[in-house]
Amino acid sequence: MRKLILSILVLFSVFIVVGCESKTPDETDKGEEVDVKLEDLAYFNYLNDENPIITIKVKDYGIITAQLFHDVAPNTVNNFIDYILDDQFSDSSFHRIIKDFMVQGGMVKDSKLPIRGEFTSNGFLNNLKHTYGVLSMARTSDKNSATSQFFMMTSTSPHLDGAYASFGGIISGFTILNQIESLSTNYNDAPLTKVVIESIEVDLKNYEPSPVIYYSK
Repeated sequence: MRKLILSILVLFSVFIVVGCESKTPDETDKGEEVDVKLEDLAYFNYLNDENPIITIKVKDYGIITAQLFHDVAPNTVNNFIDYILDDQFSDSSFHRIIKDFMVQGGMVKDSKLPIRGEFTSNGFLNNLKHTYGVLSMARTSDKNSATSQFFMMTSTSPHLDGAYASFGGIISGFTILNQIESLSTNYNDAPLTKVVIESIEVDLKNYEPSPVIYYSK
């Protein structure tokens, strides 16, 4: 089961559209209102007014905001910011949804070179655990294969700790996350109704990102 769950986060270069599904979303897809207090989040101590803040605008849903923890995974954050500044995420989508686990997105048209995985099992100390609201990078079975795709945790999944590069945490828009998580999906975990990321913007605060270091074997 562990291998099965981990394989869900594999980074796909081609999105498979399944035409045999005829179901449409029903009332259960709306999700429930979520009242989250930041001080109750497992990553509360990582939150800092000086951290860069990203704004994810989701068509027909609203806005999710998150802080990027550059002290936790600096090159991962720099890479994510680089994609944002290049406007790569506009009109992409959240293409993979697994209830009580995660929502994955960030499949772009022109992905760049991969970066080193900044997580403990890859020789990089990263203590940010995969709890509700945490942002982390998707990858293939190659630990150094992450590019643009990321996922947002909708539950606590300790089996991911130390195996994927967690790098941020949501600070608002939890109800939207819950609504997206509740959408009906096909057997490839793709939502039956496309969830469009209209844009992702970043407020760097006082943070000055360094040039991205790409992985070289």
